[in-house]
Amino acid sequence: MPEPKLTHRRVSRLGFPVKVMAREDLKSNDSRRAASNPHLKVSLEYVDAILDHLDRHDIRMYRMSSDLAPYATHPDMPQFHGMVKESASELRAIGSKAKALDIRLSFHPSQFVVLSPDPELVRKSVWDLASQAEMLDLMDLGPEAVLVIHVGGVYGDLQASRARWVETWKTLPEPVRRRLVLEHDDLRFSAADVLWIHEHTGVRLIFDYQHFWCLNPERAELRATLAAILRSWPEGQQPKIHYSSPRTELREHASIDKATRKKVIRRVAPVFTGHADFCNPFEFATFMREAAGLDFDVMLEAKAKDLALLRLRPDLLRYAPDVAVRFGLAPEDAGRLEAEEDEVLDEEPVAGGA
Repeated sequence: MPEPKLTHRRVSRLGFPVKVMAREDLKSNDSRRAASNPHLKVSLEYVDAILDHLDRHDIRMYRMSSDLAPYATHPDMPQFHGMVKESASELRAIGSKAKALDIRLSFHPSQFVVLSPDPELVRKSVWDLASQAEMLDLMDLGPEAVLVIHVGGVYGDLQASRARWVETWKTLPEPVRRRLVLEHDDLRFSAADVLWIHEHTGVRLIFDYQHFWCLNPERAELRATLAAILRSWPEGQQPKIHYSSPRTELREHASIDKATRKKVIRRVAPVFTGHADFCNPFEFATFMREAAGLDFDVMLEAKAKDLALLRLRPDLLRYAPDVAVRFGLAPEDAGRLEAEEDEVLDEEPVAGGA
């Protein structure tokens, strides 16, 4: 099967989701309780400041908080249901600014947004998706500004769940279908499963590097799978993928022994489906070399958010300059990027011996 023919970009983007950890003063959304009358307009003021921060650090992709419009779809709080339309001019302004700065925006609705099987849950999920699609439409953003969701639960029958998703897709409002993209996960639905769904719906897909290694019962080959998923995007649209490294650190869990009343320390091994704080630059470079010639943007899903991105860029120049160039990084950028990292991160001293 041929690999995707995409319009080649000179530079691929690196992005991160939601929380800006390099700046404590930058909030991702208006998180006040309902009694304080939070509003999308307040959240958009925060996004406006985040866009300035992203531009300052040459970060050209960002996932906005799924709580950007607080309580906008809460069934028992109709007083908040009009806030998206009330914020139309502010949304247009944010969209115009993002386009002027060439910053790609997206949403990833919460894990509770699923399209099967309970009709009431589906109805609520579609409402959430429609609200976020409306925000992206009012921002006047192109088709690369997407809503990322997972398939949902297996409910004892994986094939039936896939088929149910396909049937639900046919009922979705046009703005939702136009923005929706589907991601394979680490426990239930593999890359092969979402490719099956794509064949029956045309929905665009997201490749997730860590999920691919966590759940691949078909023993599919990485590059072929990545290429197949990238082909789900129409020509002229830039696909994006998700990348994270697994947690590897040993943790210690303290508890009190009920019999002795003494503190007991248990050593806890990592769960490899968990995301690490940072991205392993050697693993990332190996993957990008495996993906040479395939074109996509990369959303980093590391726990350290933008700190992981600010660390990865100088790491790539140091360890994998051939990969760094794909993201527009040149040797003369090393000093600036290392200074940006040093502003927000301290490096642990290297121990004298093993």
